[in-house]
Amino acid sequence: MSVVHVKTRINAPIERVWETVLDPNQLEQWVTIHRAIKNVSDGPLNRGSTMDQVMHFRGISFQVHWTLVDVNEPTRAEWDGRGPAHSRARIRYELSRDSGDATEFEYFNEFTPPGGRLGVVASRVIVGAASEREANRSLQKLKELLERN
Repeated sequence: MSVVHVKTRINAPIERVWETVLDPNQLEQWVTIHRAIKNVSDGPLNRGSTMDQVMHFRGISFQVHWTLVDVNEPTRAEWDGRGPAHSRARIRYELSRDSGDATEFEYFNEFTPPGGRLGVVASRVIVGAASEREANRSLQKLKELLERN
């Protein structure tokens, strides 16, 4: 399993950050590897909501089926993802109020590639630091999106 943990401080109220990161239609605005979204559950997202996301990473497009497994508005959301060849991912957003109207946003991603131990070793070689680099780029885009509006 590979783990990515990155964080940023966003000069925007926590409620606005929450609304943005929990809106599947806004993923294209800030998630660098996002390509498309479909089959999103109706209504506001809550525990048990699902969506299918097409992503593109290291020259390969793939689809992940996400289920929102934990939500505590406006401070925590956790998604469980099922990808190709029995790969799995767990993404967690943790938000906290910072001084004034700012928000501390933490992103955690635990990824289990297919193929057992061999898959884990291969994933480290193939993916390397690229996952963390893309997570940092995505958070930078989120910060810019929210701070300019």
